[in-house]
Amino acid sequence: MGILQKNQQHNMNEKLLSIAEQFAIEGKIASINALGEGFINDTYVVETEGDAPNYILQRKNKNIFPDVPAMMDNIDRVTAHIRAKVEAEGGDTKREVMTINHTHDGKFYHVDEEGEYWAVCEFIADTVAYDSANSEALARMGGMGIGKFQSQLADFTEPLAEVIKGFHNIRWRFQQWDEVIAKDPVGRVAELKEEISWIESRREKMLDFWKMVEEGVLPMRVTHNDTKLSNILFDEKGDVLCVIDLDTCMSSTSLNDVGDALRSYTNTGAEDDQDLSRVSMDINMFEGYIKGYLSERKASMTQSEIDWLAFSGIYITYEQVLRFLMDYIDGDNYYKVRYDGHNLVRTHAQYKLLTSMEEQYERMQQIVAEAAK
Repeated sequence: MGILQKNQQHNMNEKLLSIAEQFAIEGKIASINALGEGFINDTYVVETEGDAPNYILQRKNKNIFPDVPAMMDNIDRVTAHIRAKVEAEGGDTKREVMTINHTHDGKFYHVDEEGEYWAVCEFIADTVAYDSANSEALARMGGMGIGKFQSQLADFTEPLAEVIKGFHNIRWRFQQWDEVIAKDPVGRVAELKEEISWIESRREKMLDFWKMVEEGVLPMRVTHNDTKLSNILFDEKGDVLCVIDLDTCMSSTSLNDVGDALRSYTNTGAEDDQDLSRVSMDINMFEGYIKGYLSERKASMTQSEIDWLAFSGIYITYEQVLRFLMDYIDGDNYYKVRYDGHNLVRTHAQYKLLTSMEEQYERMQQIVAEAAK
């Protein structure tokens, strides 16, 4: 490492130390190291000396989350609610819920000299996490994790701030879609008659579903909105400890979380698979997830939520087909593409998954009905 690189690293460490010290944390800071291999390392482990806990320091992406204070307020309220539940049940509040640390002046975030937002939470030691669900058993564990999270929050009735506008709101997506189709900015609409018909032929059905959310037939709940398996921590026995990464927590139908998980867990191929013969919905993974989810959640669900549970996978997968196709028509501005036509490949792969779900919908409903008994 050259002198310049060493100086840059030293300056970065000094800067991170100064940011971490804005927060009320126990112990003397021994080191701060990047966590994970993201393109931009904005998550760090803060190690302390002695018996004090370690911490996670994170720079919040204000391009994605324009109102970080509102987001942190959501997280504070959600974790406080779960903590009260864990405490009432005699559980471990240091391990079964995230602990958010405030700054010395009582805020849950710090703004640095460059206007970047930072937050700190306690690091939960001796946990097990999985990158992805590659077995029915792991799908079941993922379902239990989100089911437990939603069950703990089933009586949380205050509205949360909308940190990402229109997330999973198909009415909002159709507004965007209609505008992009009308503009046709890069002249792709003419060659996409078939793909556009996939969206239009299901429009009314998807709006009917969303109308039930708007009218309260499907009640507003706390939704996590990033239900990947790696966001669930387990103990060494395989029991669910807690759900982490709460940045996208909002108020919506809890079915969004289930649908999002089913879209990723059950796909036998890749999200952008060029070989469509590899893409389908694995009914065994569906069954594993649903059984795990309902084992934790069914007692706090309404009948309408149970009735529409299987459809949630179809709804979220449809939304993703629409979003990939819309971005392709718009000139590939939202999703990162690795090659020309990447978004169209994604559209076709997700559509194949959607049709596989539609073909197996009756069996999906049977599985839900059996697991909900």
